[in-house]
Amino acid sequence: MAIAKAERLMNLALCLLGTRRPLTKRELRDSIEAYVEAFGPGRGAAFGPGRGAAFGPGRGAAPASGRGAAGSDDSFNRMFERDKDDLRELGLVIETVEGIDGEIGYLARRDSNRLPPITLDAEEAAALGLAAKVWQQARLAGAASGALQKLRAAGMPLAEDGGEDYDAGPPHSALEPRIPAHEAAFEPLMLACRDRRPVVFDYRKSTAAHPEQRQVEPWILECWRGHWYVAGWDRGRKAERVFRLSRITGKVRSRQGKFTAPVPDHVTVRETVESWAGETATGTARIRLRAEHGYPLRARALSVRELGDGWDELEIPYGHGLDAWLVEFGPDAVVLEPAELRADVVDRLRAVAKG
Repeated sequence: MAIAKAERLMNLALCLLGTRRPLTKRELRDSIEAYVEAFGPGRGAAFGPGRGAAFGPGRGAAPASGRGAAGSDDSFNRMFERDKDDLRELGLVIETVEGIDGEIGYLARRDSNRLPPITLDAEEAAALGLAAKVWQQARLAGAASGALQKLRAAGMPLAEDGGEDYDAGPPHSALEPRIPAHEAAFEPLMLACRDRRPVVFDYRKSTAAHPEQRQVEPWILECWRGHWYVAGWDRGRKAERVFRLSRITGKVRSRQGKFTAPVPDHVTVRETVESWAGETATGTARIRLRAEHGYPLRARALSVRELGDGWDELEIPYGHGLDAWLVEFGPDAVVLEPAELRADVVDRLRAVAKG
């Protein structure tokens, strides 16, 4: 079964790479022997010399599966989608093109799937080996290991192989880098960023009680301070937005079609998140903080003054998003000034109380 699937994927890849125009599902079904044997040719398909005419009442055999035409089509569609996803996982860039008649076609351009010769020095090889270890907690672990195997097969020395051209150090270190990727939205967004596919998901803002649907053209994923963020073009708001993956509820669903907005050469995810989180200060704020509480606030304080009765007064940098952070400290933090920050915190607390 594994050999049959590998042969089917190879034939599909060759068809997509060898075509000069997008091929529809029906054309691919008729061109790949494994699909024809499993499901029969597509309805209304024409055949070349010696192959007979299209299947139809009294014109040929039934599909090999023995099921009706609709059932055969459904089974083929499911297998084709799995095969297409498997090829993309293996690194083949498959384009989806909508024809004039609205029918979807597929092709893999050779220039998009051709890599230049790879040459790595000792430092670059060590960096690749280190990067492969980073992804052990995500599904990327398999892809990273596969990439290293391909480099070894091409004769490329890697740090963990212990070659003579570098000092790799001990083969196993007590401390190894890890980037957690536990959010369910991570993998579909990663694939959408890679394939330039629009997505739809439900997103709950920190100030909202219920999630809202967002239509996004994802550009890049980035991890900052233990949280994953995706930056992209929000079609509904017609502007660039950054979303925290832990606030995405439900499934991330892919959509057909191309991006409508240009992808910038450089996306400032961290700078955007910093400004939203109050990391980029535009002023200062005074708050009352219960003694022996709010250590993250104390770490950022410009000054601390004891008020007595178990309270301290802190002066902290004030920027956009500070209100959302202060709400997390509940009754242990009270804003004294500025007035707009105090009002924003009160509004957030009221929203939380209303559920």
